[in-house]
Amino acid sequence: GEAIDKVARVLSLPYPGGPNLEALALAGDSEKYALPRAFAGEDHLDFSFSGLKTAVINLLHRMEQAGESYKREDVAASFLRAVAGALAKNTFEALRREKLDTLAIAGGVSANRQIREWFTREAQERGVKLYFPEMRYCTDNAAMIASAGYYAYEAGARADLSLNAQPVAELL
Repeated sequence: GEAIDKVARVLSLPYPGGPNLEALALAGDSEKYALPRAFAGEDHLDFSFSGLKTAVINLLHRMEQAGESYKREDVAASFLRAVAGALAKNTFEALRREKLDTLAIAGGVSANRQIREWFTREAQERGVKLYFPEMRYCTDNAAMIASAGYYAYEAGARADLSLNAQPVAELL
C-alpha cells in the first residue's frame, strides 16, 4: 500500500492513492514501461517494493530531463502490473514452499482490480482456493489494528504511559 501511495503522489494524484492510481491505470498500457519486479530470495520470502518505487521516480525524472513526454496512465498501469506480478509470484511461491492450498487476501491493496485478477488467474492455474472479502471490507481500517490489540491484551500484553506509536512494528 505504501508503494502505491508513493507512486500516486509522484504522479500528482490525490489521496487516497490506491483507488486514484487504479482509475488512472485503467486507461493505460500496462506493457509500455518495463519496470523491475520485487522477488523473494531463494532462501527467504522477504521482498521490498523500494526498488520499484525508485525505478518509477527515476523513469519520470529521466524523461522529464530529456524533454520526453509520457502518459501518466501508462506509468500507472505499468507500475500496477509490476506490483501485481510480484505480489502473486511471491505469494504463490510461499504457498508452494509451505504446501498450502488456500489463500485469503485482505486489506486496502486487495481492492485493486489488477491484483484481484492476477491472483484469481494464478489460483485457478495452481488449484489454490482463493478468498477475497467484499469490496466494502477491502480497506485499511482501525478494526484490523483493534483486533490485533484485543488478542495481544488477551495474551497478557500491557503498556504504561511511555507507550509510543511505531508505524512499523510486529503485532504479536
